[in-house]
Amino acid sequence: MNNTASILVLIFLAITFIMSAHDKVFHWNDNMSWLKPHFEKTYLKNFVPQSVFLLLVVELIAGILCVAGIFQLLFYSSRTFGFYGAIFSCISLLLMLFGQRLAKDYDGARNIAIYFIPAVLAVFWLS
Repeated sequence: MNNTASILVLIFLAITFIMSAHDKVFHWNDNMSWLKPHFEKTYLKNFVPQSVFLLLVVELIAGILCVAGIFQLLFYSSRTFGFYGAIFSCISLLLMLFGQRLAKDYDGARNIAIYFIPAVLAVFWLS
């Protein structure tokens, strides 16, 4: 298998973003009760639900494209869906990084950077 590393990273990204989107959908109020105070001293304070909804959409797109990319690599040796899944994964992580930096949550930002490394590797391998 020539695509083993790419498939493993796509699985990692799919799990990450599908589970994150699932959490946002099924625990919306819990997320809002944590995120509103987190961003109360930023210019996003009045836009937390809209920002989280935007992030949810990007995460869903990333997760679905990563899953489609896994199957596309396995059965057709094509990289298109996986590549775009990795791109949307990076966009999602950059949105989260922006929010964490804006909120001055440097530990949270550092944790996001850890996820960004495999996402960028996936973009590189699948391009």
